[in-house]
Amino acid sequence: MSIYNIFLGYGGISQYLINNSLRIRSSASAYLSRTPASASNRQTFTYSIWLKRGSLGSRMAIFDAYASSSGHVLEFQSDDTLNFYSWGSGATSLNLLTTQVFRDPSSWYHIVLAVDTTQATASNRINMYVNGAKITSFGAATYPSQNSLLYIDNNIVHEIGRRGDAQFYYDGYLAEVNFIDGQQLTPTSFGSYSTTTGVWQPIKYAGTYGTNGFYLNFNNTTSTTTLGYDSSGNSNNWTCNNISLTAGSTYDAMIDSPTLSAAASNYAVMNPVNKGVSSTVVDGNLTASISYGTDNGGIIGSIGVSSGKWYWEATITAVGGSYNPPALIIGVANQQYIPTGALGANAYGWAYYALNGNKLNNSSTSYGATYTTGDVIGIALDMNAGTLTFYKNNVSQGTAFTGLTGTLFPAISQYGSTTATVPFNFGQKPFAYTPPTGFSALNTYNLPTPAIANGALYNAATLYTGTGSSQSPVNSQSNGGNNALGKTFEPDLTWIKSRSAATDHKWTDTVRGVTKALVSDSTSAETTDTNGLTAFSSNGFTVGTDTNYNNSGATYVAWQWNAGSGTSGSNTNGSITSTVSVNQAAGFSIVTYTGTGSAATVGHGLGVAPSMIITKKRSSTSDWGVYHTSIGNTNYLLLDSTAASASSSTYWNNTSPTSSVFSIGTADPVNVNTATYVAYCFAPIAGYSAFGIYTGNGSTDGPFVYCGFRPRWVMVKSSTVSGSSSEWLIKDTSRDTYNVMQNTLTADSSQAEFSGSNQYIDILSNGFKIRNATGAYNNSTSDTYIYAAFAENPFRNALAR
Repeated sequence: MSIYNIFLGYGGISQYLINNSLRIRSSASAYLSRTPASASNRQTFTYSIWLKRGSLGSRMAIFDAYASSSGHVLEFQSDDTLNFYSWGSGATSLNLLTTQVFRDPSSWYHIVLAVDTTQATASNRINMYVNGAKITSFGAATYPSQNSLLYIDNNIVHEIGRRGDAQFYYDGYLAEVNFIDGQQLTPTSFGSYSTTTGVWQPIKYAGTYGTNGFYLNFNNTTSTTTLGYDSSGNSNNWTCNNISLTAGSTYDAMIDSPTLSAAASNYAVMNPVNKGVSSTVVDGNLTASISYGTDNGGIIGSIGVSSGKWYWEATITAVGGSYNPPALIIGVANQQYIPTGALGANAYGWAYYALNGNKLNNSSTSYGATYTTGDVIGIALDMNAGTLTFYKNNVSQGTAFTGLTGTLFPAISQYGSTTATVPFNFGQKPFAYTPPTGFSALNTYNLPTPAIANGALYNAATLYTGTGSSQSPVNSQSNGGNNALGKTFEPDLTWIKSRSAATDHKWTDTVRGVTKALVSDSTSAETTDTNGLTAFSSNGFTVGTDTNYNNSGATYVAWQWNAGSGTSGSNTNGSITSTVSVNQAAGFSIVTYTGTGSAATVGHGLGVAPSMIITKKRSSTSDWGVYHTSIGNTNYLLLDSTAASASSSTYWNNTSPTSSVFSIGTADPVNVNTATYVAYCFAPIAGYSAFGIYTGNGSTDGPFVYCGFRPRWVMVKSSTVSGSSSEWLIKDTSRDTYNVMQNTLTADSSQAEFSGSNQYIDILSNGFKIRNATGAYNNSTSDTYIYAAFAENPFRNALAR
């Protein structure tokens, strides 16, 4: 097999390479069509497709067969659910509508539709899979009667990218389309889980296709005719309609791909879940339509970078309104930029203004030439040197900004009453101009290789049902169930909570020892729970008969982290000698120490400064103190309380943590003379953990939070709101296995798990999206929220959830 078909990616494993994808633009009414010469097996077939979504929130047909104004279609609904259904009066009745939503525009989905109407059991007649997992939850489930003949595989018109009555055009990317005539297959014929990352990834289909089977790989870009050629050997070719191979913004043959190599990878787009309301993104999320309305129409790109040298282009293709040159602002932004405002109007954006050629960052300064319709703006971002340079039609306008740090994203907005259309190109198609030497296209392959390829080796959310059993060993739990490959690790911190009952949150760690428990919803001192967590093991933990851990019939979740697999030692870096168990690779340490009653420092062992520290006095009652980098060293929060952050020098001594120690004052939760304490210290690890802040917008289209990974566990707390709307809210992907996520537990309360529309968030390939307008997550633009998140997989490797 040639190097073009096999490569080393996803952590060095051998993986099949998809070279090309096809962009379908709904704005061009683009689709593919074919009419089979004769009918074949209309009862049994499998359709497999890899796709990357463009615009969200609209009905979009993926695959359809129709005749006489009726047919069967696989389609995204306007609420982003997936639906396989019959339409018109003549088609065999069926309707499978998922409760799961699919609204991650930053990565790829693999969808398999497997049909066999001869099956005796109705629910076996149609199977739907996404990223290797079978969909089992449906909002509607009408299966066809046994031995029904469907429209698909009949000698009638079949279309990819629209419904047969010329409605519901698809917008986005398609790759590796397989249709298997006469077989009901499972996803394992088309994909497998990476043994390194645990991510579902494509493999080459190796079976037979049947009479009307076909395989579209979109590799032959000689013409729009050859682009639709069937590569199965059957010559069941498809006609490309309204698809372009003309160089420029309409070019539709892409190297955006659900694989990871220098030749083809997942590319950046302008992110429709991270934009203002006065703008839209179409054409596979590459064309930004920037308008002035209730906001400045900001849109942020889907990939953020903190190192490396990056180049992309923005072409102005249409200008409306009263300004020419337009009032467009093109540049970069950090995570604090809110896309309702003008880019560069504050310290969170660095930009180039079309109207007068000025550069913007908190102020406007003379910089370069104006630009307008037909101009190509090149953006060269060097995060190694901290510089940003803009090009107009390949002419450098000079270095616009220096000293750039942090994580920056492509961004665009505008200042005045104008509407403009701006296609972006991040390298998924040929650039208009050659990038500067040493600059890379903005895709996931070019991101730094993450130190942790699979978060399942370091954190888990294990579900179990209590037995109340007293036999030995008692209810031993493996943490391998929280990931596709059953990866396990030895936990050092286990945080257990009943989901079904109002019980305490029980924290046990290897430094304090088994049976030694603390309760985050209480100020109580450390207790000895003889029948609590009784053992840590190489793959999990064991619990006794205590009802907080193992009540018969109760359901539980156990959140776990690895801090060195039970190895601890003395640390003398601080003025107080501490005992530390640390996993520097995962950015987590468990620290115990004895208070002195005067300002002090404590060694944490991480080797880098922690971004979050949780402390608890063990020897007597006290609150739980929380340091979070986003609220600073002069403020604190309490894990057992719904109070907003407060200012006091007695917690962190107004001193930020260093790479070796954290500072404490004399407050009861951190440092009373002779009292014993534990501190849980967390440092951000790129692709694995993140600790940050976001600002609410009071909308059901809430803030998007970029993490640089697909989260497994997220905790959110308002830092500005007090009371019942400011609990410590916890989500994980074991309790909610698909979007939208709604099951919530609160670290500060013993209440059982609860859910509802005011608890909605989406877990995405590169972060999470708030989907409700409540005080707990998203009250208003004046409220800020801190978060802590841990990964399933780094964005470099992740596909969509």
